[in-house]
Amino acid sequence: MPDISREPLFLNKTRSRHIQKESVSFLGVPILLHGKPIGVLHVDRLFGDEVPFDEDIRLLSIIATLIAQFVSLNLQVRLREAKLLMDCSYPGKSDSETQSRFFMVGKSPSMVVVQHQMEKVAPSKASVLLLGESGTGKTLVAKILHELSTRSGSPFVKINCASLPENLLESELFGYEKGAFTGAVRSKAGRVEDADGGTIFLDEIGELTLPLQAKLLRFLQEKEFERLGSAITKKVDVRVLAATNRDLAAGVAEGTFREDLYYRLNVFPIHVPPLRERTDDIPDLLRHFVGKISQEYGRNVVISKTAMAVLTEYDWPGNVREMENLIERLVIMADGDEIDASLLPSFLSEQGNAQSPEQPLSRIEEIERKEVLAALERNRWNQTRTAKELGITLRQISYRVRKFGLDSLRAKYRKDA
Repeated sequence: MPDISREPLFLNKTRSRHIQKESVSFLGVPILLHGKPIGVLHVDRLFGDEVPFDEDIRLLSIIATLIAQFVSLNLQVRLREAKLLMDCSYPGKSDSETQSRFFMVGKSPSMVVVQHQMEKVAPSKASVLLLGESGTGKTLVAKILHELSTRSGSPFVKINCASLPENLLESELFGYEKGAFTGAVRSKAGRVEDADGGTIFLDEIGELTLPLQAKLLRFLQEKEFERLGSAITKKVDVRVLAATNRDLAAGVAEGTFREDLYYRLNVFPIHVPPLRERTDDIPDLLRHFVGKISQEYGRNVVISKTAMAVLTEYDWPGNVREMENLIERLVIMADGDEIDASLLPSFLSEQGNAQSPEQPLSRIEEIERKEVLAALERNRWNQTRTAKELGITLRQISYRVRKFGLDSLRAKYRKDA
């Protein structure tokens, strides 16, 4: 623009130019990144005609190129930071190998079956459904399956389906576009996009609502989805692992879980046994955790024979998670290099002091027994849901099952089921 004062399209509404000069020229060049404009570099030209326009344009073009290079470098740094954050969020192979050694501790028959199943299915692309009580190590099994697969160099992305409400869970899974909802100030990729080329682990899959189950089914069948607020269909290459402590077959019968989704997930089910079904492994697991946690705290702690006897007899209703947390507590509390029976919490002895079924119950205990039994039957003997309904902990419901002699009824229900 040779003279802005004579250009009707140049309005100068800001009134920012107060230059005492007969004519002011305006020059502008695009800032191009990978051939696409990302901005404009413009200046007011104050020099006389002795400096050619082409020379000014050439200088501005060089500066615009430098700006584009700075922008490109900044984007690369951001991408590298995001990758580093993802690498920190999803443990690498060395970490998984340590975890794998923990999980393979012991040679109980139930664990030999699990190990054999894992070795068979890990190299395949099949979906795996991990079944078992809370705290049995289903997340760890999923990580090991990922590390034993051909996708081990790619992300392992976990999402807990029970931790988020339905509207947030959908956007977390599939992502969203800017303006899709209040607060969506920028576009964000979902976890399925983060897992592209790798594995996505859907924990607590049984907690999904029916509308989300339908969307997940479509994704499992086609590996296609749309971000929230977008009509553009995206496609990813991911392997799906899922886990639940619920009876999904019962959910199908009750109408709370889609039958077609159940069969799509249940390609290769693996039952991860609770500790009470692998009692031979308990001493080795205890020693593993003591060694692992002692090393983390820079100590060398062992478990005494008397403490080991009590811990081995305990039923571990919270399974491996409860064991690890308790051992960490005991390592912290130990004054010397030995965990003695005196350090053990009192609830460990409740199991041995529980009343046998032959002992007469008081009237209050009889009423309590009936209430516990009725709640268990309503929840199909799922102790987690029963405890939640009664407002008590999983350990407390497990103690009452033993106290009131309900183990035989539980075993009969499982056999009939």
